[in-house]
Amino acid sequence: MKRIQRIAIAAILASSIAVPAVAPAPIPKEVLPMTPATARLPIEGNFPSLSGATAWLNSPPLNPSGLRGKVVLVDFWTFTCVNWLRTLPYVRAWAAKYRDKGLVVIGVHTPEFSVEHDIANVRRATQAMRVDYPVAVDNDYGVWRAFNNNYWPAVYLADAQGRIRYHHYGEEAYEETERVIQQLLREAGVPGVTSDLVAVTPRGTEVAANWSDVKSGESYVGSEKRENFASPGEVAGKPHAYTVPARLSLNHWGLAGEWTVGREIATAEKSKSRIVYRFHARDVNLVMGPGKAGAPVKFRVLVDGHAPEAAHGTDTDAQGAGTITEPRLHQLIRQPKPIVDRTFEIEFLDPGVETFCFTFG
Repeated sequence: MKRIQRIAIAAILASSIAVPAVAPAPIPKEVLPMTPATARLPIEGNFPSLSGATAWLNSPPLNPSGLRGKVVLVDFWTFTCVNWLRTLPYVRAWAAKYRDKGLVVIGVHTPEFSVEHDIANVRRATQAMRVDYPVAVDNDYGVWRAFNNNYWPAVYLADAQGRIRYHHYGEEAYEETERVIQQLLREAGVPGVTSDLVAVTPRGTEVAANWSDVKSGESYVGSEKRENFASPGEVAGKPHAYTVPARLSLNHWGLAGEWTVGREIATAEKSKSRIVYRFHARDVNLVMGPGKAGAPVKFRVLVDGHAPEAAHGTDTDAQGAGTITEPRLHQLIRQPKPIVDRTFEIEFLDPGVETFCFTFG
């Protein structure tokens, strides 16, 4: 299981488009503009069971037989995943636009980190992110396995007869996906399905990555999946005083101060603990939470030793100050051009913070 990475999107996109050997009967262009995805939609199997869900939000439990006659979009997500966050404006817009036409959107929340297993955190994220469609809480990965899924985000579309007709892994392909929604609604006999597409205005973490400038990839802080950790002398699972080398190579990072490094997270044991990261991207995001005590944690970020000013993210001010009150993805830097190699630093002014994963955009 892994989050989708930009480097794999092109290959995955190519594998998710079925190009038929024999062209179907033409559909008038003014009704449905032709794309490789909508030229002919294969039958990929029956709609899998949703019985593996451990809870439901915004809806009573749903099942494939009860959804027969509806077109269903299943969206696998987890609330800290930046790749999913950047698809959310489109999923929300599709749910609103086609709800009265017979589309049912189901978000399947399958957690990656331990904090995402807490249904109170999922419920809070669902409300904060304006996810108002049904959500299957998939803490045991039952729905994930039923779909044989391997990615966040992943979209599956089922027709009114309960057959999976399309899937897409990762970001992008928004026009293609919406064309498939329109085609499946027309196949179901829904009148008045127009060919216009949704228009969205993403903000904050929902804004698409600036891929041409992203030279830093997802980076886990815990020891299990960590890469390019530069601090010497690690003591696993116990408090230890760390230092950061004076010079860091691109995409290398380190801890300073007293930290406990576990398989999934690194916890700051004392105030003034820091993380330093050499990066190249427009955005710097960090998944973090206030820790077991739950008390707010204040922090400050710097870029190349200075306050970020115009380069601050949605969760920091121009001086780099911010406060952690709940576990989620925090956007710390969104810098204007030019995008070059820079050194990011975050200092936690209170102890107890739990840090999980860096992402960039």
